[in-house]
Amino acid sequence: MTATHSTRMLILGSGPAGLSAAIYGARAGMAPIVVQGIQPGGQLTTTTDVENYPGFREVIQGPWLMEEMQAQAEHVGAQMMYDTIVEIDLSQRPFRLIGDGGTVYVGDVLVIATGAQAKWLGLDSEEDMKGKGVSACATCDGFFYRGKKVAVIGGGNTAVEEALYLTNHSHDVTLIHRRDTLRAEKILQERLFANPKITVLWNKGVERFVDGGGNAGLVGIELKDTVTGAVSTLDVEGGFVAIGHHPATELFRGHLELDEDSYIAVETGSTRTSVPGVFACGDVMDKVYRQAVTAAGTGCMAALDAERFLAEADFEKVAEAAE
Repeated sequence: MTATHSTRMLILGSGPAGLSAAIYGARAGMAPIVVQGIQPGGQLTTTTDVENYPGFREVIQGPWLMEEMQAQAEHVGAQMMYDTIVEIDLSQRPFRLIGDGGTVYVGDVLVIATGAQAKWLGLDSEEDMKGKGVSACATCDGFFYRGKKVAVIGGGNTAVEEALYLTNHSHDVTLIHRRDTLRAEKILQERLFANPKITVLWNKGVERFVDGGGNAGLVGIELKDTVTGAVSTLDVEGGFVAIGHHPATELFRGHLELDEDSYIAVETGSTRTSVPGVFACGDVMDKVYRQAVTAAGTGCMAALDAERFLAEADFEKVAEAAE
């Protein structure tokens, strides 16, 4: 027989946004169920040193932080389910979702915290060097490269913004782009070209991230000229891949309003989506900040929005019954 789990608050995703929503939802008596998804703990489980999450004076480890968040959520009453949702029905409340093993989840409200994944170049050397000099988040990791030579790969707004941000820490930032023009907004390009700390390498594609061996980490990036085919090596200690993000929203296409970049659209200043009773938080709706602390903040917002929605719905139900 197919198992069915029902709850007042159903949460998809178990990163900082989903678990913060679970903590607030549980404390409000909604006994939330968290369906953890394909990557329990979210992107922080693949991050080593975390130095910008409030409350910890020393560097902490991403996986440890997520274990603590989950333990806190469970301590106050949230239930974790190790499953991945493959089918949804948001046409009526309560909402009905189905896991990949056939388990049915029913929720009076739904909080979506499925996150987003950074796009990578797909190189073997890139995978080997993640956390050892290669990153996809300058805001997260730039601090670790104070006074070091770094490079940013990309040509859009994200890449230019990352390069500009890194000048706060590095005197020598190189932007690597495989074309001869940038896609970034003109105002950002003007700021980039005016910054004496930034050099742009045009028509260069990344062939390999060079490992210095031992504890050295990244020591260079092997480049190939997209016009001449010439191969060269740029000596750097930090490489930041900034070619965009994939929000995990494919499941909701046709069910919820998405923006032009496929992020879930929410009402300004809230987590309310186009379907009443469905709320979105974290990187699945935030393409600007994408930080653990902002994800946690919107997770709190989603739980509070959901609590108010249920209180209003319950009041209306009682009022209708009394008529």
